[in-house]
Amino acid sequence: MKGISYRRYGGPEVLEYGEVRDPKVGPDQVLVQVRAAAVNPVDWKCREGRLDTLLDAVFPVIPGWDVSGVVVRPGAAVTEFGVGDEVIGYVREDFLSRGTFAEYVAAPVRTLARKPRTLSFEEAAGLPLAGLTAYQVLHKVLEVKRGETVLVHAAAGGVGSFAVQLAAHTGARVIGTAGEHNHDFVRGLGGEPVAHGEGLAERVRGLAPEGVDAVFDTIGGDTLRTSANLLAPEGRLASVADPAVVGYGGRYAFVRPDTADLTALAALADQGVLTVHVQETFPLESAADAHRLGERNRTRGKIVVTVPSDTGRD
Repeated sequence: MKGISYRRYGGPEVLEYGEVRDPKVGPDQVLVQVRAAAVNPVDWKCREGRLDTLLDAVFPVIPGWDVSGVVVRPGAAVTEFGVGDEVIGYVREDFLSRGTFAEYVAAPVRTLARKPRTLSFEEAAGLPLAGLTAYQVLHKVLEVKRGETVLVHAAAGGVGSFAVQLAAHTGARVIGTAGEHNHDFVRGLGGEPVAHGEGLAERVRGLAPEGVDAVFDTIGGDTLRTSANLLAPEGRLASVADPAVVGYGGRYAFVRPDTADLTALAALADQGVLTVHVQETFPLESAADAHRLGERNRTRGKIVVTVPSDTGRD
């Protein structure tokens, strides 16, 4: 089959398009014909070797953890899905090797849910990793409640845009940091935008003089110090970008595959609560360009790689 792979750590130039190994389908997996796969910051972090202390790389590595597609063969023990089912997945295993940037992927059923009916394959591919991150941090780490005020950093990005929508749906007031060119976008998601950069603390205090109840950090670094100083008494801080958050009394969160959570997100999409903004799509062979665009850190919503639906197996 055709796919993207890399044989060593490095920049986007190490990504190669060509023949890659066909996946073997284990008893608890299904073979998914990939229709689209989203790009996430963790993809280039893995490609650069920045997660080497956490995940072994079995080269050549096929990158990608997000997928939307169609089941073409269930494993011997699988009863949850059948041939022709449209699915989405956060297909992460505890090593790097067989990802979603290919014509087919063997996905463990624990990583999958049924695709939202109202979303295109491209939109649906953008939901799993970023949506699960937002859902799990808001509901399981920060435990955001109706009437609370939540500060979401990088509110126009992949994770941030979902966090704004989910927190607003919970009944929270949402303040979202974003570049000024994205302020109308953040308002459309249900947030109150504030600009990044110098003076951020004063701008947030102007909206929430007594502080915020929770901060969802997706940036890390100096943003953590500013965030900790913006918390109201008993306020909570969580980061998905920087483990140093624990030094500020917060919690570091790493998203995990969860069929129930992914099913809940799909239902919210079908109800019109969640929208997925796809900034740009790239064909599979141009995945390196998709990585380059993502690494500029100016993404609004998601970047998605597409695979033609007429690919087939002999």
